[in-house]
Order: sequence, then C-alpha cells, then structure tokens
Amino acid sequence: MSTLLLESPPAAERRGGVWDYISPSRLNLWLRCPLAFRLQYIDGLRTPTTPSLFLGKAVHDGLEIVYRHRQLCADLPAAEIAGRMLDGWDELVAKESMRFDSAAEEDALKQQALALVAAYMHHVADTLEIPLAVETTMEAPLIDPDTGENLGIPLTGIVDLVVDDRAGPLIIDFKTAAKSSPPFEITHEIQLSSYAYLFRQATGDEEGGLEIRSLVKTKTPKIEFHAYQARREQHFRRLFAVIRAYLDDLDRGSFVFRPGFACLMCDHRDSACREWSG
Repeated sequence: MSTLLLESPPAAERRGGVWDYISPSRLNLWLRCPLAFRLQYIDGLRTPTTPSLFLGKAVHDGLEIVYRHRQLCADLPAAEIAGRMLDGWDELVAKESMRFDSAAEEDALKQQALALVAAYMHHVADTLEIPLAVETTMEAPLIDPDTGENLGIPLTGIVDLVVDDRAGPLIIDFKTAAKSSPPFEITHEIQLSSYAYLFRQATGDEEGGLEIRSLVKTKTPKIEFHAYQARREQHFRRLFAVIRAYLDDLDRGSFVFRPGFACLMCDHRDSACREWSG
C-alpha cells in the first residue's frame, strides 16, 4: 500500500455550511445536544479555545512531527521533537487565538505538552510501526451500504494515523485525557465507524483494526492503547441510522435542548443556552 493515502487541504481549514459535508465531530456534537450544534454550526457562535483543547492540539502537532519523519524512515530524538514543538508554539497560539491568564499558565501548558509527547515517544520507542498515512484528510460520498442510496452529502474527517500491522492497516486516533478510562467502545463508535468507512472508500481495503491511543495528563504522564476490532456491517448500519436522523433534523430545522451530564462540559451552558425557550 502507498505510504500516503490522500493529499488534500487539511480539513481543519475547511469551512462550509451544514449541508456541505458531515464530519464525526459534527455528528457527535449533534448527538450530545442539537441546540449546542445549532449554536456552533448554524448560528456561528464561537467560544474561546480552552487550555485543555489547546493542549490537545499542541500534542497532536508533536505527534504529527514524530510520524511524518517515521514515514521518511527518520526517527528524530525526543530533544529535537521538543525543539520543533517549541519553534511552532507561537504560530499555534496565533492560529487558535489562544489567550493565557499569565505567562506561568502558558509555560505550564507548554511543559505538559512536551512531557506528554516525550512519554509517548518512550512508549513506542521499540516498535517498528510503518506509517501509511499521517494527519490525512479523507472525504467520500455517503452511500448507504444496505440500499446503495447516495445521501447526496460527503463524509469528511482527519485520520490521525494509519500504520501497517500484521492483521492489516491499523487506524489510530490520538486523544489527550485527564485520567485513565476504560475502553468503552460505544463512546467512540461514531468516530471509529466514520474513519473505517472513509478508509475503505479511499483505499478499497478493509482495516485490520482500530485504536484509541490516550495520552493521560497525570503528574507522571501515562500512555494507554485501547484496541477495537474492524468494523462490521452492524456498525455501518448504526452509523447510517444516526446520519439519517441528523439529516432529518437539518431538514426540519429542529434543534432541541438536550439537558444532561454533558452540559457540565458544554461551552454554551452559561450563555446562549440559558436564553433558549424552544
């Protein structure tokens, strides 16, 4: 298989209305709360980048440096990866419009990002993973596998990493986490099934499996790998059922308030959300 699956503009730079494309992040926010989805993607209400979100982006940038060099059969030492992350720090701050409360807060976040990437590099130091794709944008038409119907809107996503594995290509997603968590597959199902669908459409091959690799932000960083089996027909039926319900809501312009535990982590809970009356 080619060491590069697709070349296209980064999906993070893509802008478009809700009828232009579907992404796992859009689906997951709609599932969590249709009102929060409307506020962000239809009303255009943007919230400031949080330190936690910014840390995740910085870590992703560091891991991208690691694996793009591995694609070229070049393993950079940890000190050089750290130097490249520091060189790109100010650019990332500007790109994300990040505002720190103090220089001390920024430095602490910077050191945490470096420590997480260094811990990850130590964890995989003895592996011989061959990257097939790194931070690759994939897009494919949504064609219902049961009916053959083209839903008329593409699915788009950024796949963090695909490596060659004995069972077949392994699709990997990186996450930063505040604490260790059990590998509940269902919490990641939309993202995993979406990436598997995109990979199959892009390559014509089936994945050998999927992984969530978590970089845990404990005092001493921990690295956890959670492995999941290749997607089955059931997964894609469930994915398309969710997509059809999502499109039905878009058609109706129906975005209900969905209060619950997720409100504790929602950026809109103390602002526009409180003013909603149905």
